[in-house]
Amino acid sequence: MPAKKIRPYGTWISPITDSVLTSSAGVPTELTTDGHNLYWLQSQPENGGRYALYTWKIGSEVREVVPSEFNVRTRVHEYGGGSYFASESIIYFSNFKDQLVYALNGKIEPVPITREGFRYADYVMDKTRNRLIGVREDHTGKGRLPQNTIATIACDGGTSEVLLSGNDFYASPRIDPSGSKIAWVTWNFPNMPWDGTELWTAKLESDGSFSDPKLIAGGKSKSVIMPSWSPKGVLHFVSDATGFWNIYRYDGKKIESLCPLDVDMGVPHWVFRISTYDFLSEDSVACAYTTKGIWHLGIINPTRKKLKKIPTRFTDIGYVRALDGKIYFVGGSPTQAVSVVQLDPRSGNTRVVYTPKVARVGEGYLSVPRHIAFTTTGGKRAFAFYYEPKNKDFTAPKGEKPPLIVISHGGPTGQTRSSLNLGIQAWTSRGFAVLDVNYGGSTGYGRNYRERLRGKWGIVDVEDCSNGALALAKRGLVDRKRLAIRGGSAGGYTTLCALAFKKTFGAGASYFGVSDAEALAKHTHKFESRYLDKLIAPYPEGKEVYRKRSALYSADKITSPVIFFQGLEDVIVPPSQAETMVESLRKRGVPVAYLPFEGEQHGFRRAETIKRAFEAELYFYSRVFGFDLPESIEPVEIWNSSSLASSRSL
Repeated sequence: MPAKKIRPYGTWISPITDSVLTSSAGVPTELTTDGHNLYWLQSQPENGGRYALYTWKIGSEVREVVPSEFNVRTRVHEYGGGSYFASESIIYFSNFKDQLVYALNGKIEPVPITREGFRYADYVMDKTRNRLIGVREDHTGKGRLPQNTIATIACDGGTSEVLLSGNDFYASPRIDPSGSKIAWVTWNFPNMPWDGTELWTAKLESDGSFSDPKLIAGGKSKSVIMPSWSPKGVLHFVSDATGFWNIYRYDGKKIESLCPLDVDMGVPHWVFRISTYDFLSEDSVACAYTTKGIWHLGIINPTRKKLKKIPTRFTDIGYVRALDGKIYFVGGSPTQAVSVVQLDPRSGNTRVVYTPKVARVGEGYLSVPRHIAFTTTGGKRAFAFYYEPKNKDFTAPKGEKPPLIVISHGGPTGQTRSSLNLGIQAWTSRGFAVLDVNYGGSTGYGRNYRERLRGKWGIVDVEDCSNGALALAKRGLVDRKRLAIRGGSAGGYTTLCALAFKKTFGAGASYFGVSDAEALAKHTHKFESRYLDKLIAPYPEGKEVYRKRSALYSADKITSPVIFFQGLEDVIVPPSQAETMVESLRKRGVPVAYLPFEGEQHGFRRAETIKRAFEAELYFYSRVFGFDLPESIEPVEIWNSSSLASSRSL
């Protein structure tokens, strides 16, 4: 084996180039089954971020279903999910451009069956009445928030009928196997679905109306999600009534936990049609669950109230489905790209059904993360995945310690996971260390941990990211003088707050991040319009708290260089959030860069955007931390760049 070359951290030559990043497709999502075939969505960065629908069944090849001029993606709640439904030979799907629902029958061109002004998601088939029932978002009213209901979609393109209305939000309409009952989830402001929801059922009458509605579970402080009917028509759901999202069932008389454990068997309802469990049989429930940041697969026997763990090499598991005695899921690991996987529960054997187009990277260039705990403010513990620099071809000069990039995930009610992320590996293979933080408020560690952020967004998350970085520096693992923080959306908010209210980080990168929490509270879309009531304070009563927690109003405290990335069509965090901040820093003489992208929304999907953003961020760090890049990269205009030399001495 040839000797490693000695080069400073940050200057290692990586096989994970920008072309590798952009040629690698996004992860499969929305895995479902029609009882015979599997279906899933796959983003295509090389095709403008389009979502394509794929199908597969045993003995056949994976094939794309929907014509290329369609983008299968709904905008209900802006985050979407539940974008299609497969029913025997017909596919129903939402098209991103016009938000109409189309019916695709065989090789005939898709036909629209809804009208403009209405968005639909999470629809299911009501076979008895030849209609779909789903969540409808009415955008026909001017000057008011869209109205959310549960409504019908006539499969022949006829009139849509509202079945349920009056609450702020609805989700997960699910019809039982007999077609005579329906369940759904609903909630009202100021709750988000992980705060408190209600699970209801009703009878489906012969004329299609609902009757005898009953509240089954949930409330203002209990999160109930993912209702599903067993093969014999017993209602199941996930609830955090005990402090962890566990699976329950309701037999018409009583509610019981299938297997009470201090692990999360659910995820926050950011998107529709999430699924962490499914039925192999009436008494065998396949499920995914997470503990210490790692996802596992198991089978619950409800009679014995026991969970049998199924060992797999996958550490990130979601969208669990059962079909013909097999378990299917979307899964990945630190060295395995997220894929569609089949598992035989009898033998434990797995088969990768589909892996997206991902460039092959040798394991000598892949950093396997360690789940770590560290002490944070108040003596509490916080958690993260730590990635050390890894490149089989290079080592650093003796005594040098690597720069660290701290990642603050979005949400903030979310969770960073352990599956292969070439976006992270692109940094570690160049000689950066990475700390991907599950700060207080993250999911996967129970409700109490999730609620650490209640009323303290911009405080707890900032403290945890800062303390995590300092803990690594104290252990001698990273260079205290070369700490950076980056994040997107809510992670961008944490990034900017950390730069404003802490002196831990020498640089920051904000991707469509929130600089003004008050503006977000006033102008964001309906789904998140009251989200900050519990994260910060009720608005407008807590207006002063919003200003104190916003980096924009404390921009004079920021001295470290910052680079901003922003989609110009972002309606969740509009461009003004970045542009106002950039102008404030520029006028004060702080080194700052700004890259706006036409055609991008909240989250970058286009290959050319992903390429340019990575190159620009790498170039920015090289200028801030003072190292020479081994490759030629298009420069980034950095205002007040003459101050960079002095910033490196901080």
